[in-house]
Amino acid sequence: MVQRSVERQRIRACIPGRKQRKKTVKYDKRRYKRRNRIEIMFGRLKDWRRVATRYDRCPKVFLSAIALAALVIYWL
Repeated sequence: MVQRSVERQRIRACIPGRKQRKKTVKYDKRRYKRRNRIEIMFGRLKDWRRVATRYDRCPKVFLSAIALAALVIYWL
């Protein structure tokens, strides 16, 4: 049932299947690489306590804290 709805929405896999899997899953290596970079960036952002616990209630201030943290992470 889930497989059909995924196919209807034309969603493609970007995570490679395991080696033990009998039927191989085709995936886009370039898309997987981009996805991995984004996940690593979110992991680094969560190291910043202010961002991880969302101290700021105002969306503008929270977004600026994320931008500042991303800039410092990129710079270092």
